[in-house]
Amino acid sequence: MTALSWDAAADRKWETGVEKGVLYIPNGAGVYDNGFAWNGLTSVTESPTGAEVTKTYADNIIYGSLVSVEEYEGTIAAYTYPDEFLPCDGFYAPSEGVAVGQQPRQSFGFCYRTKVGNAVTAELGYKLHLVYGALATPSEKEYATINDSPESIEFSWDFTTTPVPVTGRKPTSILIIDSTKVSGADLAELEAFLYGTVGTDPSLPAPNSVLAIFAGALTPVTPNAPTFNGTTDVITIVATTGVEYYNAATGAVMATGAQPAITVPTLVKARPLATYKFNALVDDEWLFDPA
Repeated sequence: MTALSWDAAADRKWETGVEKGVLYIPNGAGVYDNGFAWNGLTSVTESPTGAEVTKTYADNIIYGSLVSVEEYEGTIAAYTYPDEFLPCDGFYAPSEGVAVGQQPRQSFGFCYRTKVGNAVTAELGYKLHLVYGALATPSEKEYATINDSPESIEFSWDFTTTPVPVTGRKPTSILIIDSTKVSGADLAELEAFLYGTVGTDPSLPAPNSVLAIFAGALTPVTPNAPTFNGTTDVITIVATTGVEYYNAATGAVMATGAQPAITVPTLVKARPLATYKFNALVDDEWLFDPA
């Protein structure tokens, strides 16, 4: 047994800043299979709601307390945003540089990083915040004349979320990973997904896959390359345990075996299923051209 102590230098921690934002757009299957750097982030304000207590009374006492569902929402502020965010902000881009507003809004995922320091070092580590199922709501944008104190426009978007499944737990919209407490190797593995590598596109793994990384439960695999018959223009998907193949243009999952003949250039991509990961420097996409 030891006595409690207060204000040891290593225990005087703080958290600050926001950096390394990434936007993830789900494909047709709802998988966040590609990410885009979000430059110019100035703040992310998390504003959870719900979890309100309703008391019930009986026999002249508090008989029980019912807690409402907790919801995760917040606000993103930035000086700029990726072009890929336009559909999330209710714009349709029929051609480069043209945007049509008041369109259906695309859901998205994103991640960002905050710094962790203490009285010993200001660069102790960082926290990764992973957000799923976000939907931006219409927001105010103020354009003002340039004067003797010019300022850049700061855009902001309120967002709500729809939680995604977590095995054995309630669905969630937010995961937080503390670099000062997790394995460096596991953290590097997660960041290889989040930020991409030479051989793979950036992606936002589902919560179950993230938890599997830190449980040391991911099985490494190398996807088999699809084959292509240049005479019939037929792509054949060769099965690989733990790997799913899909059409990059439509997001449609491609089942094992011969596919319908293609009439336009088709990019086939592979992604690891939950509890699997790709070996380093593997091919995960293949472009096929019809004759």
